[in-house]
Amino acid sequence: MSVDSVFVHKMWDENELSKMVKGGVPFPMLSDAGGAIGKLYGVYNEEAGVENRGRFIIDPDGIIQAYEVLTPPVGRNVAETIRQIQAYQHVRQSKGTEATPSGWKPGKLTLKPGPDLVGRVWEVWKTHMAFD
Repeated sequence: MSVDSVFVHKMWDENELSKMVKGGVPFPMLSDAGGAIGKLYGVYNEEAGVENRGRFIIDPDGIIQAYEVLTPPVGRNVAETIRQIQAYQHVRQSKGTEATPSGWKPGKLTLKPGPDLVGRVWEVWKTHMAFD
């Protein structure tokens, strides 16, 4: 979502993003003309009339699970956003019986939260997750 029109988003996706992410961005891009939503989330820059780059992962219950705000010179990582969404979906589906370690991807091993894991996260991660 940005203050740009849906037409600008369409052109951005077709001419730029689709060359960086196969098939383009796999989710809808919304227009926030006037910055009303950006103001609510604290990313709207009144002076410039634009929004800083903010990424908010909101669960089906409407709760913000993660956010990142970047100033314009630094780009986002769409693949990382998708990975995080997949991780949140996995944890939600497990009803909290599983946690995803740093860099987790679908199909990789998860952590089982509990007293046995306390103080052993690194050991479990090193043994089972390895460096991809």
